[in-house]
Amino acid sequence: MTDTIKTGTLLVAEGIPLPESLLFDSEPYAHGWRLVKNLDSHGMDQRVSKAGWNFFYMAGVLKANVFGSDGEKTTRKAIEQVIASMRSKNYNCLEITQVAAKQFLRLPYVSVSAHSRHIQASQVLFQAA
Repeated sequence: MTDTIKTGTLLVAEGIPLPESLLFDSEPYAHGWRLVKNLDSHGMDQRVSKAGWNFFYMAGVLKANVFGSDGEKTTRKAIEQVIASMRSKNYNCLEITQVAAKQFLRLPYVSVSAHSRHIQASQVLFQAA
């Protein structure tokens, strides 16, 4: 299993407008999404609050299970499925809440759970500041 993706890992949509105080290290991960490096959801919440912005947490778990023996590739496919299943394409962040390698009838698979998150200036979701 990859050490890159674990509970608390954040992915952010590419190209979201953020103030300079919210810039963070990231790397490309999935089409249109970047993996946030060295910052978990708690750390991101603190930085967003300090900048006077808001970090919304969306109720409702997003899940995907993908069969495969290559942990890293299988995890990436599961996360891509989670991104595709997001109810609103307006959310600009995703928090991984669980990654687990499992087996079913001796066939290996990866189970990923996540929550949609959203970073914005306004205190009202999807409203411009």
